[in-house]
Amino acid sequence: MSDAPERFMRLALREAAKGLGRTHPNPPVGAVLVKAGRVVARGHHARAGGPHAEVVALRAAGAAARGADLYTTLEPCDHFGKTPPCSRALLAAGVRRVFVGSRDPNPLVKGRGVRRLRRAGVEVVQDVARPACDALIAPWLRFIETGRPFVTLKAAVTLDGKIATAGGDARWVTGEAARREVHRLRDQVDAVLVGAGTARQDDPILNTRLPGGRGHDPVRVVLDARLRLPPTLRMFTVASEAPALVATLARGGEGRHGPGVTVLHCAGRGGRVDLDDLLARLGALGLTHLLVEGGAELHAAFLAAGLVDRVLVHLAPRILGGGKDWLSGPGPARMADALPLVDVSVRRLGGDLAIEGRPDFAAAGAARRAGTGRSAARARPARAPRAARRRRA
Repeated sequence: MSDAPERFMRLALREAAKGLGRTHPNPPVGAVLVKAGRVVARGHHARAGGPHAEVVALRAAGAAARGADLYTTLEPCDHFGKTPPCSRALLAAGVRRVFVGSRDPNPLVKGRGVRRLRRAGVEVVQDVARPACDALIAPWLRFIETGRPFVTLKAAVTLDGKIATAGGDARWVTGEAARREVHRLRDQVDAVLVGAGTARQDDPILNTRLPGGRGHDPVRVVLDARLRLPPTLRMFTVASEAPALVATLARGGEGRHGPGVTVLHCAGRGGRVDLDDLLARLGALGLTHLLVEGGAELHAAFLAAGLVDRVLVHLAPRILGGGKDWLSGPGPARMADALPLVDVSVRRLGGDLAIEGRPDFAAAGAARRAGTGRSAARARPARAPRAARRRRA
C-alpha cells in the first residue's frame, strides 16, 4: 500500500484537533473524503450533540461522496444516540472505502460500525496511523476505561526546581512563549484545577487568553476543603463561558461564591479532599481531560496517589537559590525509588524548555518493593553457626 492512506489520515487528524476541549464527553474526531486522489470534503466533530465528523464531511461533499474514500480518525458509530449512526450515513452516501485510525473501546460502538460496512460490501482498512490517532484521544480513552478524566500535571519551575520566591512571588517563572502554551493547553482541556493556596496567593482567573480572543475556557476547579476562600477571587468574579467548581468537605455553601459557581461535595481522606473521589465526580460530569496547575501540595498529592497520566514541566533557565519547591514533602530516601518518566520529549519554548513524559508508577513501585526486600535482608540478624546455636539451646 502507498503512503497515501497515512497522508490523508494526517489531514483527518488536523481536522480532529479543531475539536479538542470542545466535545466532552465525546472524543475529538476528524474525517476527510477523498476521490481520485483529491480531497473533496473535510469535517470534524465540533461539540457533543452535534453531527459527527463523518456526517459533516458527507454533507460538505454532497453528491461527490458517492464512490469516494473516507478517512476517519475513529471507527464510525453504529448506534442511535444524540445523532443517528454514522455507519448508515456512509452506506446511504455510497462511500466506496473507509480507512479507520483508532478503534473504539466503547461497548456501544466497538466494531459494530465496521461490521455493518463490511456486510454491505464496503472495504474497511483499520489501524491507519493508529498511534497518532490514539494519542489524540488518549484522554477520552482513559475516560472510557476508568470513568475518570485523564490528568495532565503542569508546572513552571526554575532550574533549581522552584515555583516561587520565599515571599511567594511567582510572576513570571517562565517567558512569554511558555505562558502562551499554557493558554493553548487550557483551550484543549475540559477542566483546570488549582489548590486553595494557589488560588489565594496568585488569584488566577484560569481562563483562556489567546491572541484575538480565540479559545474556549475550561471548567475551573479549586480545592477548598473548609470553604474558606473568599468569594471575591477572580475565578469567581470574572465572567467566563465555563462554570467554576469548588471541591470541598464542608456542608452547605451553595450560593456562597456567587452565580455560576457550583459547590462539589466530596469524600475526605486525612482531612483533605479525596482525589479519587474528586476525579470520579468530574468524570460523572463528562469531563475527560483535567489540567492540574498547582501548587506544590496538590502536585505532590496527585503524584503520591498515582493519578497523573502526563507530566509537563516548563523549565526556565533561572536559579533562585531559595524559595518554594514545586513538590512538597520529603520524597524517597533512595534515588532508586524516584518516579521515572517514560516517552519523554523535550522542546524549546522561547528561552525555556518544555519537558513532557508519562509517569511510570509501576516501575517506581517495583523499585520500592525491591529496595524494601533488600533493606529487610540487611537488617535481619545473621544466623549463628550451628555449633553456637546448639550451645545456646
